[in-house]
Amino acid sequence: MSGKPYRFDGPDGEMTLGDLFGTRSQLAVYHFMLTPGSEHLCSGCSFVADHVDAARQHFEQADLAFAAVSRAPVPQIEAVRRRMGWTFPWLSSGDGDFNYDFGVSFTEEDRTAGRAIYNYGTVIQKSPDMFGVSIFVRQDGALFHSYSTYHRGVELLMGAFNWLDLTPKGRNESGAMSWLRLHDQY
Repeated sequence: MSGKPYRFDGPDGEMTLGDLFGTRSQLAVYHFMLTPGSEHLCSGCSFVADHVDAARQHFEQADLAFAAVSRAPVPQIEAVRRRMGWTFPWLSSGDGDFNYDFGVSFTEEDRTAGRAIYNYGTVIQKSPDMFGVSIFVRQDGALFHSYSTYHRGVELLMGAFNWLDLTPKGRNESGAMSWLRLHDQY
C-alpha cells in the first residue's frame, strides 16, 4: 500500500489511518454513504450499521478494529449517530483522497465523463458517494490494504438477511430491499 497519509476528523480530533487500528493489527472500514450537506440517509448503509455494534463485541476480541468513514463533516455524522443510537467509531474523510482512492466517491467531472467506476465495472453517473468495505492489516508498523468489496458483496455483513432467508417468505420483498426502512421508521 502506498504511504499516503490519510487523515480523518472525528469528535475527538484528527486521526490517521494507523490511529484507527488502535492496539489491533487488523482494521475493517465501512465506507458509509453520507454525502456532505445531503439530508439523505441511506437505508442500506444504515442496515449494515445496525449490525455493527453487536458484532464489535466479538470481533474486537479477534484482533479486529472497526471504523466507518464518510465524506460528511463530523457534526453531520454525529447527528446521524445520535439519531440511530450507534456507538462505533465514525469519522469524516472530508475532502481527502481516502474515499476516492478506495472507489466509493466520485467527482462530478468523473461522473460526467463516464470515468466514475464502482464495484469493478459499474459506471456511476449521479451519486457522488457509494458504499463498500475495505480491510487493512498492520504488520511491522506498515499498513496494507488486503481486501475491498462493494455493492452485493456487503450483504454478508447484514446478518438479518440470513435469518430472513431461512423462512418460507424469505426477504418478502417486491424489489431489492423494498421493505427496508431506517430502524426508527418502522
